[in-house]
Amino acid sequence: MALHSFSYYSQLPFIIIIFFFFHGEGGFSPSPEEVGICEAVVRPYGYKCQEFEVTTEDGYILGMQRIPVGRNGVIGGARQPVLLQHGVLMDGMTWLLNSPEQSLAFVLADNGFDVWIGNIRGTRSSNRHVSLTPSDRAYWAWSWDELVENDFPAMVDLVAKQTKQKLHYVGHSLGTLIALASFSEGRLVDKLRSAALLCPIAYLDHMKTKLGILAARLFVGEILSNLLGLAEFNPKGLEASKYLKILCSYPDVNCYDLLTAFTAFRDGALTKYNYGVNNIQRYGQSTPPVYNLSNIPNSLPLYLSYGGRDSLSDTEDVEHLLQDLKLHETDQLVLHYVQNFAHADFIMGVSAKQVVYDSMMAFFRQI
Repeated sequence: MALHSFSYYSQLPFIIIIFFFFHGEGGFSPSPEEVGICEAVVRPYGYKCQEFEVTTEDGYILGMQRIPVGRNGVIGGARQPVLLQHGVLMDGMTWLLNSPEQSLAFVLADNGFDVWIGNIRGTRSSNRHVSLTPSDRAYWAWSWDELVENDFPAMVDLVAKQTKQKLHYVGHSLGTLIALASFSEGRLVDKLRSAALLCPIAYLDHMKTKLGILAARLFVGEILSNLLGLAEFNPKGLEASKYLKILCSYPDVNCYDLLTAFTAFRDGALTKYNYGVNNIQRYGQSTPPVYNLSNIPNSLPLYLSYGGRDSLSDTEDVEHLLQDLKLHETDQLVLHYVQNFAHADFIMGVSAKQVVYDSMMAFFRQI
């Protein structure tokens, strides 16, 4: 293992990564569930931090964190807001797992940015609803389409209203899928200065790991509902453990693969949720509509960074995405390829600042 290139997290079994995520390591006490992310992991490092809440149109109460200035106070000039959006089975802690010198949220704050951290519904900072609780089946009756339609707009709107500025966006994995789908429908583009997509996910045709393929297919809502008896996937519940055990029981599946793919694997196309016989009622057509990524505005500044060792955001699938972006204005599309980075290295790699973040911040400053 090349320690100078990879975080040790990216070499751990997936189950252990999830254990660290939910329970923390020695330095993460008290837990964010008890006191919030700001108090648990941001303020102890000497940073100012604010907790916010925003309610989606369908009633989910999302928690967000803001690091308004760096550890050494305000750096001269206006501070551009940046919204960070985590991937699946994670939450805003994604951006705070390493030291302040290595974690993106801290790095951005120390380099003059106004940092906002998003948490999608169902995560520990966003587990409330105006009328439902996580123990209610109806609470989990959503797919990632609702993240596109409700969670993403709610978080972007909050940042825009609080800062009175357009914002930069950084998504990892599922955070890129949400953004790409949103941009393809023209949503929120007018409120963003740019979008940085780390390990962009749009197509999963070339995913190499059997565990990832099975996980992605099983995460399709109608299959998962039958398998677990849930309308959606609760990553913190007992059913999640059952789900992982089912995956690991398949022949030739190695549960020590890097990261599994709990995103939408929908027959080689990026489509909305398939309601089967109810598609006509929902969409006015028998098949779910496709998110046409070629409709992403060509003038939207995009920064795409992906790795040669990523088993989920495979390079061939990224090339497929780039075909959709082939008419994008050349001076508004920056591609950043890191040969020896895997999926988790973009957020947990100890060298990610030098390899990825510095380049990304330079991109932001040019916009």
